[in-house]
Amino acid sequence: MAETLKVVVTGAAGQIAYSLLFSVAKGDVFGKDQNCCKSCPLFLLDIVATDDPMVAFKDADAAFMVGAMPRREGMERKDLLKANVKIFKAQGQAMDQVSKKNVKVIVVGNPANTNACILSKYAPSIPKANFTCMTRLDQNRAQAQIAAKLGVGNDQVSNVIIWGNHSSTQFPDVAHASVTIQGKTVPVPEAVKDDSYLKNEFIKTVQQRGAAVIKARKLSSAMSAAKAACDHMRDWFCGTGDKWVSMGVISDGSYGIREGLMYSYPVRIQDKTWSIVQGLTINEFAREKMDATAAELSEELDAAMAECEA
Repeated sequence: MAETLKVVVTGAAGQIAYSLLFSVAKGDVFGKDQNCCKSCPLFLLDIVATDDPMVAFKDADAAFMVGAMPRREGMERKDLLKANVKIFKAQGQAMDQVSKKNVKVIVVGNPANTNACILSKYAPSIPKANFTCMTRLDQNRAQAQIAAKLGVGNDQVSNVIIWGNHSSTQFPDVAHASVTIQGKTVPVPEAVKDDSYLKNEFIKTVQQRGAAVIKARKLSSAMSAAKAACDHMRDWFCGTGDKWVSMGVISDGSYGIREGLMYSYPVRIQDKTWSIVQGLTINEFAREKMDATAAELSEELDAAMAECEA
């Protein structure tokens, strides 16, 4: 039996955590032989239910940051940022003091990219590479759209990329993706044979999928978000093999993106360490989309940092 991991889940009473906790408990994330101690309510294993961040984050190995202030009707962006700066500042300060320095953190609560930057800012003793945000939900949605279009299973589509923000400006990119059809693996654009669809309807559907879910069920996505968070953390701990996945990570300037933004890139993971996939060809269409979502993230980050100094 592997050494017990301490896994923190914030917002543990919410809908996403309701689905996420069960997957963590039954071994879908860290493995069937991995004991976990979770700072959240659940009916099995070692449980610590607390609202004290100094208790919750003590010696944490992994953290699912699900809890955040949601945007409500009539709320300005600055109000949302101000509320979340307060939340993630306190949690970051606690992590800085009591968490393990190799803790792996995924921010799910929106605006996830910017919240992750704030968390990292207030936990300076923890490497910036240990803070990520979830765009795996968008990748999963994009894979599902391509799979449905081609009449194959989702697992037959690989290397779809989500660039940028976990928002309606994100850029789902299949220019480098592949699909296996009847035993033959081919590039997705070659299989779809519809450039107009890939540049228009496909992108819009993925970008607006969250809004469509809210319209249909009057609530945001929960089970699919929980699965994506688990997918993200599982790959971080277990690796990606010869494929890549999309994660929001701190930009180092790769692909011309402003350094310091929490930007979604394609990454490979080995030995619990992610690295941005380099050398991909970026055409003019992709460049425009990538820069547009980066501009939105820059605006968000600058506004959030202003709140930090207020």
